Amino acid sequence: MMKQTTNERCERGGGRVEKARQEGFALITALLVMLILTVLGVSAMTMTSMENRIAGVSKTTEAASMAVESCLGAGVNVIQQTIYSADVPPSVLDNAVPLPGPVPMARAADLGQEIMGELDQNNDSPTGTGASGPDMVQTVGGFTVNGDIDRLYVKYKAGGSNSFAEAEQGKGKAAEYDVYYRITCVATMASTGTQSQVSGVYACTASGGDTCQKSPF
Repeated sequence: MMKQTTNERCERGGGRVEKARQEGFALITALLVMLILTVLGVSAMTMTSMENRIAGVSKTTEAASMAVESCLGAGVNVIQQTIYSADVPPSVLDNAVPLPGPVPMARAADLGQEIMGELDQNNDSPTGTGASGPDMVQTVGGFTVNGDIDRLYVKYKAGGSNSFAEAEQGKGKAAEYDVYYRITCVATMASTGTQSQVSGVYACTASGGDTCQKSPF
């Protein structure tokens, strides 16, 4: 049996060390690759989750905007019908059959007086309670939408044959002045805490309430 020389033993020992070193580098490289892939995967999941949340918020915000716009339209309708009837008609009350309207029965009397000019700038609000509660309550697309109608002022039309006082007292031609109303709507989704509010000022003809145009101011 031949004895190994010192050089042979060194060469074999060095080979094992080199092999172990290469295996160590390979292991480190594999771990680094796994770490990079893990970071990329987590980042991708985070980005996807964030995009989904952003899309959800955007969709909810859009739904809230649609809900308050629907409330503004309902408010204009209530004003027009009340002017035409000289009182809040039963068809817009919340006990109407077959379809309930947006106006709570408890608010009908005050709202009618306010629209007709007997309670100018009443201190009710869409977020108030009791006698100061909202003039309209609706459920639109999962949102609870409260609305408030405030009669602001009467604007006499220039060039008319009647004075402002006569028009206000109903002695002149009703078509020669406009009544300005502010409608404020607040849409709230309790489950997400999402809330949207919008206000609009409308000029309505005093003759039958046939026309209500949104005012730029």
